[in-house]
Amino acid sequence: PSVRLWSDYLSVPLHPQSLYVIRQFLHDGDCGCLEAFGQGESLLQEPACLEELEDRLHFFVEECDYLQGFQVLCDLHNGFSGVGAKVTELLHDEYSRKGILTWGLTPVLSAVGCWMFFPQNPQKSFYRVMNTALGIAHLSRHSSLFCPLSLSGSLGIK
Repeated sequence: PSVRLWSDYLSVPLHPQSLYVIRQFLHDGDCGCLEAFGQGESLLQEPACLEELEDRLHFFVEECDYLQGFQVLCDLHNGFSGVGAKVTELLHDEYSRKGILTWGLTPVLSAVGCWMFFPQNPQKSFYRVMNTALGIAHLSRHSSLFCPLSLSGSLGIK
């Protein structure tokens, strides 16, 4: 009846343990809060957040009969690249013998009228390029296979 998260739009319901809402960056209003790689990376250095993530991860790992590996989908263009980097580092450290397939996702940019292009704001463009570069470097370091995905040929970098 009430829509609170993007996952509420899915036709297949997700397990409640698979969603973790980051309270500091709720999307009630302006959603430009988590915009830098370092913000996302420092988020998982908070003990409460890290403990919650590990609890949820262990919940699903314990349900597996034969764990073969992990798939991580991560936005590269914003602060979630830092979150994904810390998550893959955690997975690599705790489950070093398991495969980690990481998908780095970037949106398509349009030069005309796209809210993601920011030609008038060089700081946001700089954040986008730096987030993508740092995300690719960190995610590929801790993944068995890193595959960037974008519908544009430039990985969303102009």
